[in-house]
This record gives sequence, C-alpha cells and structure tokens, in this order.
Amino acid sequence: MKCPFCAYSESKVIDSRPAEEGATIRRRRECLACQKRFTTYEIIERMPLVVIKRDGSRQSFDRVKLINGMVRACEKRPVTLAQLEAIADEIEQELQSHLEREVSTVEIGEMVMSRIREVDEVAYVRFASVYRSFKDINTFMEELTKLLSDK
Repeated sequence: MKCPFCAYSESKVIDSRPAEEGATIRRRRECLACQKRFTTYEIIERMPLVVIKRDGSRQSFDRVKLINGMVRACEKRPVTLAQLEAIADEIEQELQSHLEREVSTVEIGEMVMSRIREVDEVAYVRFASVYRSFKDINTFMEELTKLLSDK
C-alpha cells in the first residue's frame, strides 16, 4: 500500500476491524519510511451490472438513480431515507446474487414496486403510475382496484 504522505510502497497494518456492518474492512496502517499513520478500506469488488433500458440501450446499474426514483415517489410521505436505502440494498444484493450480469429496467421496476408497496401504498401508486406509464384515469383506477382487492 502506497503511503499518501511520502509515496513509499511499504507499510505495516496496525489494526484491522470490520466497518459498515461487515461490508468493508478498515485497516489502520503505518508507513515504514516516514512512520505516519493512515487508514485504508477494503471492499468486495462486485461484478458490474448492466441495465437494459426499454429502448434497448444499456448502461451500468446506478444505485443513486434507484434511490432517487423512490424518493420522488415517497415525497411528502412518512417514509425515511433509511427505509429507501434498505430497499435499494436488498434489490442490489438480489441482483448481484443472480448469475446474469444484465438486468432489464422492467425487472428492477417490479422489484421496487413489490418492496415499496409494503412500506407505503401511496408511494407505490405514485411509483407505479410513472413506471407503468398510466395513460389515463382508467388504468390508474385499475391499479387502485387491484391494490384494494389485495387487502
């Protein structure tokens, strides 16, 4: 590990401990040349996920976009950012556990809707109206009827 102070390439590990609920390892190091201490974090390298959009284009999975979409649906609703981040974590973990490296926006949208429905029904309807591109009040009412009949 290269020292951030003197760029010497040798250091010794003084302390290691799990961080971020075991998702990373925090290492406290000391440079063997200048004796200054610094911290490094070791994380699991994940295989990149590619999202296939409705128009057929592909782009890398962006957790921030996922959370932003849910935040918009939950605006002025009693849903915390921590709840949305937990949903995003669940979805990302599930996608990473699949063997396939490509996933469609349809699949991601369905995963979001099933989880957000459990948290807040109004947010669910908002998300579904954008995701499913409700064209008129009838499609909106059909979704509300399904929601009510599932209770």
